[in-house]
Amino acid sequence: MTVDYVELVAEAAAVDVSGWDFSWLDGRATEERPPWGYAGKLAERMAGVDSSLDLQTGGGEVLSLATGIPRRAFATESYEPNIEKATALLGPRGITVVADTGEPPLPFPDGSFDLVTSRHPAVVHWHEMARVLAPGGTYLAQHVGPASAFELIEYFLGPQPGARQARDPDREASQAVAAGLEIVDLRTARLRMEIHDVGAAVYLLRKVIWWVPGFTVDRYEDRLRNLHDDIQRNGPFIAHSTRHLIEARKPA
Repeated sequence: MTVDYVELVAEAAAVDVSGWDFSWLDGRATEERPPWGYAGKLAERMAGVDSSLDLQTGGGEVLSLATGIPRRAFATESYEPNIEKATALLGPRGITVVADTGEPPLPFPDGSFDLVTSRHPAVVHWHEMARVLAPGGTYLAQHVGPASAFELIEYFLGPQPGARQARDPDREASQAVAAGLEIVDLRTARLRMEIHDVGAAVYLLRKVIWWVPGFTVDRYEDRLRNLHDDIQRNGPFIAHSTRHLIEARKPA
């Protein structure tokens, strides 16, 4: 175990991983951005509606970029550290953050919102989301696609053939239609990720906890040491994220 390994892992194991700000990775890992510019689309749509709901908002980082805030604006989040971050960030903007379990039902009446949004929701409960949309309202979201970052995930867990089939964009579109929505737009992207040191991998696995459930440095020390050696020997670890933009409308 080299000194560099120890220092890199210790630093990454100690840093705060709450919220969805990934700036700690600057210079240590990169990921291509989807071509559609979700944050810009979100801001544009929010400026044109009277009511909005952002589901699973994380620390509110993406939602906070919107310049025009609807008269009634809400966000939900279930993870306690993120709730505190989102409340501090979004509250002064006039956006109410609601602590939510992430499971149905949403704590809002039927037909409450002109716009429902979400960036990388862990789960989409389509019928519930359609319920809170007003007639003519829109769901606009960027979802994680199938087998996203699986090169890294399977480096630690081994082959995951069943999990690779999840989050299929066409299947999600069919589920949206089954919930009574009309698909307006569906686009997909496969994006290159580069991980330049083992500390970046530790940070990611601590932050995105569903990638390698139960991840700890001690539990995966052998794989982390191998990853460190691989990066030192061969350069950045390459993985690929997948994303899809989905827009669905509730018929008027």
